[in-house]
Amino acid sequence: MKYLDKIKSPADVKNLNEDELPLLAQEIREVLIDTVSQNGGHLASNLGVVELTIALHRVFDSPKDKIIWDVGHQAYTHKLLTGRYPEFETIRREGGLSGFTNPSESEHDIFYSGHSSTSISEALGVATANSLNNDKHTAIAVIGDGALTGGLAYEALNNAGRSKQRLIVILNDNEMSISKNVGSVARYLAVLRSKPGYFRLKARTEKIINRIPLIGKKISEQLFKSKTRLKNLIYKSTFFEELGFRYMGPIDGHNITQLCEALEGAKMVNAPVLLHINTIKGKGYDFAEKSPSEFHGISKFNINTGEPVYSGTNFSAEFGDFLCDIASKDKRICAITAAMSLGTGLEKFKKQFPDRFYDVGIAEEHAVTFSSGLARGGMVPIFAVYSTFLQRCYDQLVHDGAMQHLHMIIAVDRAGFVGEDGISHQGILDASFLNGIPGITVYSPSTYTELKHAFIRAIYHSDGVVAIRYPRGTEKPVPESDDLSFEPFAVYGRENADTFIVTYGRLYSYACSAADELVSRGYNVSVLKLNRIKPISEDAVKKVLSCKKVFFFEEGIKAGGIGSVFSEMMMENGFKGKFDLTAVDNEFVKHAAVSALLSEYSLDENGMIKTILEYDDGGKKDEA
Repeated sequence: MKYLDKIKSPADVKNLNEDELPLLAQEIREVLIDTVSQNGGHLASNLGVVELTIALHRVFDSPKDKIIWDVGHQAYTHKLLTGRYPEFETIRREGGLSGFTNPSESEHDIFYSGHSSTSISEALGVATANSLNNDKHTAIAVIGDGALTGGLAYEALNNAGRSKQRLIVILNDNEMSISKNVGSVARYLAVLRSKPGYFRLKARTEKIINRIPLIGKKISEQLFKSKTRLKNLIYKSTFFEELGFRYMGPIDGHNITQLCEALEGAKMVNAPVLLHINTIKGKGYDFAEKSPSEFHGISKFNINTGEPVYSGTNFSAEFGDFLCDIASKDKRICAITAAMSLGTGLEKFKKQFPDRFYDVGIAEEHAVTFSSGLARGGMVPIFAVYSTFLQRCYDQLVHDGAMQHLHMIIAVDRAGFVGEDGISHQGILDASFLNGIPGITVYSPSTYTELKHAFIRAIYHSDGVVAIRYPRGTEKPVPESDDLSFEPFAVYGRENADTFIVTYGRLYSYACSAADELVSRGYNVSVLKLNRIKPISEDAVKKVLSCKKVFFFEEGIKAGGIGSVFSEMMMENGFKGKFDLTAVDNEFVKHAAVSALLSEYSLDENGMIKTILEYDDGGKKDEA
């Protein structure tokens, strides 16, 4: 890589000639495509911001000028230009670079950013701190039009426009979030995109005026006020100007020269600026340009064909197929997603039942409250959401769902470890925080068949808010069973075992394998599987009261989790034996393959066996 090899820090970007910058962009795209094809990751969004990232590091002085990415998954080029090219092949691998911005990884990463719509709030805070410290450097937020559908972004814009801080918000407009953008925001930006000539002339005029010594900025401010009053008499102002921003754009987000000119102009304005750029998601790789949603977050793939290396069904796809089947028979079924129809398996539902499919954009809080309205109107809303994004809905789950006892279903996808997406995406908190909300029922199926039975129970045999949590990926092998009723719990092995392994969800497969191995060694071990983890069945607790040892394994946070509640119920019912709980103990889980994480936290077959054998008698059957 002729040019990329020279980049040891952002300062090196400034040393390149202008005609070398497109060649640098070409090299970066080659590295992005090659690396993501091998490691998986976020490709389309990163291909779309290559030129923007080059321009940012050419104009600004990172980390004194603070570039804040929303979401940090689009910062791969940023990593390459801030000294991490030699390590880039390790991205998303255990012990390697994070797939998101990470302050512990580089001083150029200002915040850890794994969720959307946060950058403007963060940048406004940085800009305000700069002002208080008499620091003349700039805070820059880079936010996509998809993230602009999130309510937090509007709260920040409302405050930032009134602040008069040195703040630049770059709106990266590619008409996409993960799924195709929807709603009035997308339509409004489409109108703005139809008038690039006017906005480009306005930006250049303001840039010239600002450069007039001593009085330039004062003239600019007065013109801004006068122009706004006059313009409002003739036609509508932009939404951003109404909030107090100096609006610039839209401009070509793949033209480095234009980008640098616009950024230089924005840099000179001593007030909040919104720079609107147009980019193509997936730029430079045909497969990603044609199918940006599929290449937003992708596993390993063949560069020549664009096809994923691994294919086949998974929990998300099985959920989507089942929902289509049941919706064809029950006209009350509605599906809701927060810009994640592809990831949650709802694409098929979207096509078959467009009148009952609702993509609300990146607005999980709204999705829950919207679902409560559907429920009040007699529909059966099913909101499909990743565990990590369900965290954003806590108050709505409490106030707008459980407190009002409205019947809605939360399909909690990616529950438990998710692997390489890492610390912000691991689904280890949902069981704990749902556990603390009165009136919510939570099921945790282990197989595709159980998934379907769980939804039938949730829709037709439950009331209030019901959550069904299931892992990322495919089902694991479990012992065959004739019991398809999906009762609150099930036992694998002898009912009167001396030792019980208690678990739920994906870990049931590992627990059965561990129990089989221990039985083959002469130990008297059985497995208690909790299908309904909230509320826990009293009868399930009674199953283990007479045994000597209970080992609870949980793929989630220990504090407030299901294992903690189970142990309390055992003690309240007079359990006299020994209890051991293995779970994630008061920490966030870093990125690594799911199999590696299960091993690290002693939640796979070998980990369970080792944990049980560490006890002196190990529950071994008494020879007498």
